[in-house]
Amino acid sequence: MAENIIIRVQSPEGMKKITSTKRETAAAFLKKVAKEFGFSSNGFSVYLNRNKTGEILSQNKALSLLKIKHGDMLFLFPSSAGPSSENMDTAQPHTSSSYPSFPSSSSSSSSLSRSHSAPQIQEDDIDQYLSKQEGKIYRNRDPQLCRHGPMGKCVHCVPLEPFDEDYLNHLDPPVKHMSFHAYIRKLTGGADKGKFVALENISCKIKSGCEGHPPWPEGICTKCQPSAITLNRQKYRHVDNIMFENHTIADRFLDFWRKTGNQRMGYLYGRYTEHKDIPLGIRAEIGTQNSLELIEDPKAEAVEEIAAKLGLRKVGWIFTDLLSEDTRIGTVRYTRNKDSYFLSAEECITAGHFQNQHANACRLSPDGHFGSKFVTVVATGGPDNQVHFEGYQVSNQCMALVRDECLLPCRDAPELGYAKESSTEQYVPDVFYKDKDKFGNDITHLARPLPVEYLIIDDFHSLATYLSQCSSSTSFLDIDSIGLLLDAVKTSNEELAQTWKKSEQWATIEQLCRSLDYAMGGPTLPQSSSAVWSCLHCTFMNQPGTEHCEMCSLPRS
Repeated sequence: MAENIIIRVQSPEGMKKITSTKRETAAAFLKKVAKEFGFSSNGFSVYLNRNKTGEILSQNKALSLLKIKHGDMLFLFPSSAGPSSENMDTAQPHTSSSYPSFPSSSSSSSSLSRSHSAPQIQEDDIDQYLSKQEGKIYRNRDPQLCRHGPMGKCVHCVPLEPFDEDYLNHLDPPVKHMSFHAYIRKLTGGADKGKFVALENISCKIKSGCEGHPPWPEGICTKCQPSAITLNRQKYRHVDNIMFENHTIADRFLDFWRKTGNQRMGYLYGRYTEHKDIPLGIRAEIGTQNSLELIEDPKAEAVEEIAAKLGLRKVGWIFTDLLSEDTRIGTVRYTRNKDSYFLSAEECITAGHFQNQHANACRLSPDGHFGSKFVTVVATGGPDNQVHFEGYQVSNQCMALVRDECLLPCRDAPELGYAKESSTEQYVPDVFYKDKDKFGNDITHLARPLPVEYLIIDDFHSLATYLSQCSSSTSFLDIDSIGLLLDAVKTSNEELAQTWKKSEQWATIEQLCRSLDYAMGGPTLPQSSSAVWSCLHCTFMNQPGTEHCEMCSLPRS
């Protein structure tokens, strides 16, 4: 039997070791290289030297005749890597390194292995926009410390990177978590420009395909066994700010609790925009909410289609946790604080479930997704015993534990979660968290139970309540029939609204309104400035005292 040899193959993606024999032909060896790197048979070239000399051709010559020995290193270049004069040190990097750069050849220099194993990932518009921004934090010249002219720069005024922790800590209020795109800039910075960066999703499941032993629970090995997880504070967050576009959106949501005393839950629809207060930050602008029950919604597709026509998407979920303290003055109890909990374990699991359903598309991940921009908003009592809206997300580690069904809530302690133990049906890796004892030493604890603050990403900037309002759909009209109206609302186009007013659909609405008015007992009352009024153009019910529709911005008369 021929003696096995190991040959190293260096590519812009990194180095891989190929097992071969001295008598193996060059053609058979190149097939192994193509399979290992995920190339087609003619999508690359292999050379003996780094400067692209001594190409190894697909022929029947043995490797020993080509003077290739055990431990030798060969150099692989993709066929579209660039001009032939470009050496390995200056080879075009893959997508992960060029992702935050300005537009050049990043689209053509995609990741070698990923481009052949997965389709191109279509990222969100906000991610594509931020990836092209410089992101530097510019500072003015310090009159006391800077000793240079107005055109010079020194350490006291040179622009800072968007992930500079000292700058983030000195903001008002301080920022504990850098933005996700600032985190990407930190990974892709340095001399290698992030050539080997890959955002790996955590897996708590046994790897399939291990044939060296019987399946679990009869056997397990270090190759297929998932690694233990130590919960750490996530350094970044996918969304840096949550904003309600209009206070009436929140008021209508809270009216249900005010009238019935029952809690309420709903989905949040809006859009992702740039948050300029944080370097490369992302803001979730909430345009409306859609209340629901936790059952399959038969009209979910119609809601999503209407939202898409309005330029909206599902960006989060909201629920109330309100207990009245004094009904005479309208105060509520302050129950969620540092002495109790901010989110319960069950709410963290629900948030993790929703975030897994709405994963964030990311070209730096081999799976095509990493983390989530889906937010959680809770309406609860604040320190002043008034209703406050608090925004949260759960960490990527929590998402993995929820996705692989490794996390449970505690029945009697809502502030504690519990990592499941392995059983014959499921192997669960050990989950740990670190705490400090009374002497300040780090102590590792098994996550049975687990304080849920290790899973939460908070510190969102204020939940603003301003800008324009978005509407709900009309249930008795199909989406195609109101498409023109949706375009008019989206673009605030009065001509489109007037055109839709002449349609049969508007005539149907008018007839229904007349029928409803007749059933309620009489002709329509004259409009009053102190009563809620219906817009003549889009039928939106506006609050009293306004002369323009909050929906379409058209005049009342």
